[in-house]
Amino acid sequence: MRATHRRRRPASQLPPLKPVLIVLHQEHSTSGRVGRLLQARGHALDIRKPRYGDPLPQTMADHAGAVIFGGPMGANDPDDFIKTEIDWIGTCLREDAPFLGICLGAQMMAKHLGARVYTHGEGRAEVGYYKLDQTDHGRLHATEAGFAWPDTVYQWHRDGFDCPTGAECLATGGDFPVQAIRAESRCYGIQFHPEVTPAMMCRWSIRGHERTLMPGAQLRHMHLDGWYQYDPAIRLWLDGFLDHWLKAPAEAASV
Repeated sequence: MRATHRRRRPASQLPPLKPVLIVLHQEHSTSGRVGRLLQARGHALDIRKPRYGDPLPQTMADHAGAVIFGGPMGANDPDDFIKTEIDWIGTCLREDAPFLGICLGAQMMAKHLGARVYTHGEGRAEVGYYKLDQTDHGRLHATEAGFAWPDTVYQWHRDGFDCPTGAECLATGGDFPVQAIRAESRCYGIQFHPEVTPAMMCRWSIRGHERTLMPGAQLRHMHLDGWYQYDPAIRLWLDGFLDHWLKAPAEAASV
C-alpha cells in the first residue's frame, strides 16, 4: 500500500488561539507587559473588572488562561467583588486551567485554598526591588520547565500569605517569606510584579508615594535605578514562564 503524507495546514488556516482572561481592579489599570507578551503570542485579551460589574465565566473552556492582577485593596476586604473573585478561582483549580495570580491575585488564590493572608506585624512593606530565593521545589520546577527565576524582583505590597496546604512554595523572600506558589499543575501565585513597565512604575510611585515611605520600602529613585539593573532577567523569566504556562497539558507533561 502506498504511503500517504498529510500536508500541514498553513498558519492562516489554523483556528485562532483562545483569549486570555484579564482581571483588573481599578478604572485605569492595565495588564502591562504581561498583556503585551500574551498578545504577541497571538492571544486576545478578555479584560474584565468585577469591581465595576463585569461577570466572570462559569468555565475556562473558552479561555487559554486567566490572570488576576493586583490593586490597592486586600484579599481580606469585605467587598462583594473580592469574595466573588476568590470564589471564582476555584473554577481554574477544578479545571486545572492556566491561572496566574499577581500580588493581590496571589493572595486571593492563597485565601481560596484556606491559607492565611496577613499584614506584616511590624507594618513593613516591600515596595521596590527585593531579593528572591528559590526553594527546592522552585529549582526543580525551573529545571523541568526550562527557565531561570530572577534573583531580584519588583514588589509593591504590604500584605503577605502563607503557603496553602497541598500547594508548593517555589520562592521565598525576607519580610514576606512566601513569594511564589503553585497549586495543581498550572495555577500559580506570585507576590512580585513582572508586568510593570517604566511608565507604570512612575505612576505607582507618584500616586502611591506614601507607600514608598513605609518601613522596609524603597524610595522612588531606587525603583527607577533598579529597573535598568534587574529588569532584563525578569523579562527573560517572564518569556519562559508564559511559554510554559500556556502549553497544553500533554506538552507540559513531556517537558
